[in-house]
Amino acid sequence: MRRRGLFIGLVTIGAVAIWLLLAGPARVLGFDAGNTGVFLLMLVGWCALYLVSRIPDGGLGETMSRGEWRAWLGCAFTLVIGVYSLVHAHAFQGPPLTHNPDANHVGRNVVMMLVSWMIFAQVLEQRWRGAVREDERDREIEARATGWARMTLVVLAIAMAVLLSFTPAERLAWAPPPMIGHLLIVGLIASCVVEYAVTALSYWRDRH
Repeated sequence: MRRRGLFIGLVTIGAVAIWLLLAGPARVLGFDAGNTGVFLLMLVGWCALYLVSRIPDGGLGETMSRGEWRAWLGCAFTLVIGVYSLVHAHAFQGPPLTHNPDANHVGRNVVMMLVSWMIFAQVLEQRWRGAVREDERDREIEARATGWARMTLVVLAIAMAVLLSFTPAERLAWAPPPMIGHLLIVGLIASCVVEYAVTALSYWRDRH
């Protein structure tokens, strides 16, 4: 019952965080909605990682491996970052970043979420080090996921190169240098989403 209450609470806070990041008002109770959403998302991430790392061997870890837990958490976190980046991409169609406070704000939030996830992942790795032994299946799943992520990045890079090379300049008003830089970051995030998703689905398929 306690775990169910914690789970419902985390889901609720996570939903509020996503709403604030993607469709919420500019300010909430006098605080910037984007910063508040990032803080709540970080809070949910820390709590989720802590709870998963505390799963006993006879608990949920029997049905879902630690690698699968990590992959699902990573997929959810990076997916939120990617969607947020796309929803607010229009901010980068304005002037250069030195004169564009909206783009600076969005970029700062993206960087904060990316850094937060890297810290979360490192903390999780440290907590599970020695408790989790990789076998041939884990290495095979990792190699498959890495291949899919690399392919995603290659396809997006080629698509961007073709678009910019063959589109007349007058039709590229939507893509000033800040927008191109932002889309390159989105491509990197998309490759991470694919890698985590392939990893999680591979573990899930093996369990079923």
